[in-house]
Amino acid sequence: MNCRHCGTTLSQTMIDLGSAPPSNAYLTIQTLHLPEQWLPLKIMVCNQCWLVQTEDTTTAEMLFDADYAYYSSYSSTWLNHAKQYVEDMQSRLSLNNSSKVIEVAANDGYLLQYVQALGIPCLGIEPTAGTAAAAREKGIPIIEDFFSQPLARKLVAQGYQADLTIANNVLAHVPDINDFIAGFHSLLKPQGVATFEFPHLLRLINENQFDTIYHEHFSYLSLTATQRIFENNGLVIFDVEELPTHGGSLRVFAQKKNSGVHATSAKVFNLLKREMEAGISSPAYYTDVQLRANQVKNDLLSFLINAKKQGKLIVAYGAAAKGNTLLNYSGVRPDLLSYVVDQNPEKQGKFMPGSRIPIMDPMHIKIDRPDYVLILPWNIRQEVVQQLDYIREWGGQFVTAIPRIEII
Repeated sequence: MNCRHCGTTLSQTMIDLGSAPPSNAYLTIQTLHLPEQWLPLKIMVCNQCWLVQTEDTTTAEMLFDADYAYYSSYSSTWLNHAKQYVEDMQSRLSLNNSSKVIEVAANDGYLLQYVQALGIPCLGIEPTAGTAAAAREKGIPIIEDFFSQPLARKLVAQGYQADLTIANNVLAHVPDINDFIAGFHSLLKPQGVATFEFPHLLRLINENQFDTIYHEHFSYLSLTATQRIFENNGLVIFDVEELPTHGGSLRVFAQKKNSGVHATSAKVFNLLKREMEAGISSPAYYTDVQLRANQVKNDLLSFLINAKKQGKLIVAYGAAAKGNTLLNYSGVRPDLLSYVVDQNPEKQGKFMPGSRIPIMDPMHIKIDRPDYVLILPWNIRQEVVQQLDYIREWGGQFVTAIPRIEII
């Protein structure tokens, strides 16, 4: 396999999680009795540009189909994050009713609803049918397609150019990252700004967040690699913010090369220096990721087996993609974890891919009074603990597995 950005032959493996089905390929009663497609899940490091990437086994069209079940609006934490972002960008960029905002991977309109509420013209691009329909129900105009440079050029020819483009948690999801970034260069007005949010590779490695690895993530991004990819496709990063979302993310601000509108912030240089000092550009930095993931797997299995021996009822919260990675790598099945609850009705009544653990409405926690609730989306741990605090009434306890087993 060659690097998705620079074409260098890849030889270093960061982690091999064996094989798993796509993390968002939830099963129904009908498909439960059919075979699943399990794909290798191996992560490689490019020792030339330092882009960390999933070994090629699938396509975006296969992963993000009509049954794709991730809806952003089911997390109040994420909605608050989106609302604050819109308010900040309106102030920072002086956006008004003459501006144009375009979001790529607009999902169910979780963010553009706040842009629209401020009277700022907007457009969403979203390839998955269910989420695109949910966004349209909010009155948000949506183009149902995968974003690419040809689509960007088509939009420009139709009179669409953006003062602000937004790409939250999608940069890691694109197999052709060069084409994707080149599309933003085409879509921006000469003095426009593009922002991208994505989980920070430094946090993934330092905090053992290996469960954020799954087939839908084609890339795992550092500022070091992202800066190079952007510059080779016509954009320059002029600012960066470190965010708590998704276990630690970056928000980068980019403009067209030589536009000269925004001076480069010292935060960019400082973070690049931190990454260099941590070892992002050294093969040795990636060598113990596998060992630490194995420790989590073994500790989780030990906890579940011991709890079962004691007659405890254990359920999980959040049918999230990261949870599927953890459960499938650890070999957890319904005999150890009775069910997973999720607020998203699109997931309720289905089954987790691979593990085939049933997904149920959260009301079942009140009915069954489990001894432990394993929080799979640990990045919203505080939100879940507050939401399900009532389990304390019968002595229930919360558990997280990443970065290590912890009983809360």
